Amino acid sequence: MSNLDTRPEEVASAPAAPRPAAEAAVEILSPREVPLGGPRALHVRRTLPQRQRSLIGGWCFIDHYGPDPVSRTGGMSVAPHPHTELQTVSWLFTGEIEHRDSAGHHALVRPGELNLMTAGRGIAHSEVSTPGTAVLHGVQLWVALPSAARFAEPAFEHYAPDPVPGDGFTARVFLGSLLGSSAPVTGHSPLLGAEISIEAGCVLRFAADAAFEYGVLVDTGTVALNGSVVETNRLGYLAAGADVIELRAGQGSRARMLLLGGVPLGEQIVMWWNFISRSHDEIVRYRADWQALIAAAPGAAGRPVPDRFALPTGDRLHPIPAPPMPNATLRPRA
Repeated sequence: MSNLDTRPEEVASAPAAPRPAAEAAVEILSPREVPLGGPRALHVRRTLPQRQRSLIGGWCFIDHYGPDPVSRTGGMSVAPHPHTELQTVSWLFTGEIEHRDSAGHHALVRPGELNLMTAGRGIAHSEVSTPGTAVLHGVQLWVALPSAARFAEPAFEHYAPDPVPGDGFTARVFLGSLLGSSAPVTGHSPLLGAEISIEAGCVLRFAADAAFEYGVLVDTGTVALNGSVVETNRLGYLAAGADVIELRAGQGSRARMLLLGGVPLGEQIVMWWNFISRSHDEIVRYRADWQALIAAAPGAAGRPVPDRFALPTGDRLHPIPAPPMPNATLRPRA
């Protein structure tokens, strides 16, 4: 999915002050609403990045949308757009999305199935909800690639994790390892991604990796994360150092959430529109490369200009132009 803000907000966060080892406070992040373009725009709830927090491990972008009736919103129709130095994680609860990318991959995104796209040095893709989709509901996540992998070759992986059943809960692990389940997909830094459903009033408790920081995005119901209540559509953040994670569903109804985690990236990144880089000048170059492709003659699909981006073969939508660069120098995010 593209970040379709025509004036993408540039936010930067300073490193958080260290907490005493005995303190395990949960930070609650509320989303802001962002329209994905058009008069009947699909609106997403963006909980990351924010001014007070830019990353959770390598996770740097969280868009949460739906459940939306396609008859009202028009569904998802995101034309070809570029990415660099990141991975996109597409995960659906309801509906179906067609994916095409410039590395030659054509796939469907379905509920409970991971589509993982590695942009690396540069890729373009499109995402369109299928005609049979009546309700669209899911998340789009980005992972910032560490310096050692930021120019990796573009790639795409699909994985349908088996459910992990337990006493009052079900989990599907799509990145990393949890509860005896491991996802056989490529991560370039230590990461965790899982969908977890917990019956009303039930508790899931497991050992945390003290090197990880964690985020819990609540999709339905409410969840107490280590005793702090996280309401629907909110993101609960837990700093590195915790030895246990406890997830307690509220009494009213079943709770569904995404558990995201990872070792702090330990690097500064520059993030603007659909690009991640390490400097303002790199962003300028990526934007120029994309605009050069758009300006190329019709029929340029599949032909890189100038050897960074191409258009997805078979896609009929006109590519999305990049917004103007801001007047100020882009600031790195910690």
